[in-house]
Amino acid sequence: MRRERPLSGILNINKPSGLTSHDVVDRIRRITGMRKVGHAGTLDPLATGVLLVCVGKATRVVQFLMRSPKVYRARIRLGVSTDTYDAEGQVVRSVPEVSVTREEVEEALEAFKGVIEQVPPMYSAIKVGGKRLYELARQGKEIPRQPRKVEIYRLELLEWDKPFLTLEVECSPGTYIRSLAHDIGEKLGCGACLAELIRLRSGHFTLEDAVMLEEVEEAGKAGKLRKLLHPIDAALVDFPAITLEPGEEKRIRTGQKVRGSIPENGQGLHRAYSFDGRFLALVEWDAEAKMWQPKMVFI
Repeated sequence: MRRERPLSGILNINKPSGLTSHDVVDRIRRITGMRKVGHAGTLDPLATGVLLVCVGKATRVVQFLMRSPKVYRARIRLGVSTDTYDAEGQVVRSVPEVSVTREEVEEALEAFKGVIEQVPPMYSAIKVGGKRLYELARQGKEIPRQPRKVEIYRLELLEWDKPFLTLEVECSPGTYIRSLAHDIGEKLGCGACLAELIRLRSGHFTLEDAVMLEEVEEAGKAGKLRKLLHPIDAALVDFPAITLEPGEEKRIRTGQKVRGSIPENGQGLHRAYSFDGRFLALVEWDAEAKMWQPKMVFI
């Protein structure tokens, strides 16, 4: 009897509100019966939308998925500031009436487009001195945080329903939408916090293609989980692809350099496929040896 190969691939989950990203990973571990499961990019419990969960060998490409740009839809409440920068925190400031206009909001948004410096919120998983910021925040401590450079590629006002505004944000990885909401409120002088957040896209993975946790559970019970898994190389489509000659697969498996054509797309990582179209490895051209050096083997 042929032994079924272990699951490997990427699940595009539509995370429900109220669960942490780690909660989702735990659910997938229970459904799959596998320990080797990880997510690529944290979503706060309040947030919903695209959460990429890697299973089996796909956990090795988490780093590439996390580097991808993200797209969010954010609903922001003006006039209320909280310690967490979102609606789940303790109110630290409020104004009885928000007097800003749509024109003033649009003008303020211009300051947040392009490369900006952003101070991470105290309630975040960033480590300072060996402790996560949220651990210090829960102890009532607030410490200075170094600003980080992030990039806002697109910032569009979709809806203005005072005191709420809805934005669509396309941004670099590492951008805190809670901090963006807080900073917009400070810019307008009335304060603000994040009321709702949906991640619409992470890299090439979209909300339209995401599945609910219930669907994953049903597929697991029916033995059809593989149908929901995106292949590992779906995380690597931004790298150029090469096809190796027949017979090179054995060398790839053992981490040996393999022959192939000189890259047309410059240096850097390439996806390597077998002659019959199977994804084998990430490789890099060794100009001196004129061979491809395996950097990450998946077969």
